[in-house]
Amino acid sequence: MRGGRSGRPSANKVRIIRKIGCVEVNSHSKHWPCLFPQHGAGRKHERAITLASWQKEIVDQYTQEFVRGLIHSDGCRFINRVRRPLRSGDRWYEYPRYNFTNVSVDIQRLFTDALDRLGIAWKQMNATDISVARREAVARLDAFVGAKY
Repeated sequence: MRGGRSGRPSANKVRIIRKIGCVEVNSHSKHWPCLFPQHGAGRKHERAITLASWQKEIVDQYTQEFVRGLIHSDGCRFINRVRRPLRSGDRWYEYPRYNFTNVSVDIQRLFTDALDRLGIAWKQMNATDISVARREAVARLDAFVGAKY
C-alpha cells in the first residue's frame, strides 16, 4: 500500500489480503519497536529476544499455535533414515522427526520452553538445532502442526 507523495508506505496502515486458505495481514508503522520490544536494529541473534508480559500471556494461552508458527518459520518435518550394518546385510530404519534451527539462543529457549509446557520431549543437537524424534512427541506435534503453507 503506497501513500503520500514520497511513494513510501503510509505510516500506521494495516493491509489485509485474502488468499486461498488464509488471510495475509501486513502493516507499516514507525512504532513497531514500541509495540514489539524484540523488534529492533541489528541481527536477532546478536540482541536479546524477550517477550513482553502481554506476549507471554498470549503464548501461554496459545502454546500449540506458537510452536506451530515457529516450526513453520524455522523448522521442518522429515523422515530420518538410519542404516545398520549387519552380517546378514544392511538393515534400514525409518522414522519421522521434527527439526528446529535458529541461531538465536533466546528464540531456541522460547521454543524449548513451549515444548516443555506441552510435555513434548526434545534434544539440543548442536548450537543451532533442536530435534524432536521420540514417537509420542512426533505424534503430538503432528496433531497440531500440520503442513507448511
